[in-house]
Amino acid sequence: MKATIWHNPACGTSRKTLAILDNLSQVEVTVVEYLSHPPSVQKLAQLYRDAGITPQQGLRLRGTNAVDRGLPEADDATVLAAMVADPILIERPLVETEKGVRLCRPQDVVLEIL
Repeated sequence: MKATIWHNPACGTSRKTLAILDNLSQVEVTVVEYLSHPPSVQKLAQLYRDAGITPQQGLRLRGTNAVDRGLPEADDATVLAAMVADPILIERPLVETEKGVRLCRPQDVVLEIL
């Protein structure tokens, strides 16, 4: 099975999720450090759609200026554009496999798509 993780190495939850993936021999992991390689608007929209969440639910509030910018109440296109322009606004980690996508908070949520 292949898995892609949109990862921030400074985030404990992201590191724990990656460790779960790395410890499973049947999983081939691709790591995307999204702060330096953000997904496109189209990819991010697809990830949230496949995870069954809205872009607003995938918005990182802690440690960002998202609230000051009015992003929690903004429309999807505005939130997605802000996330791509300033990827610190993307809550992490997102993991995608052929079984689906999950925002892995807490990290054990990743087990649902393995």
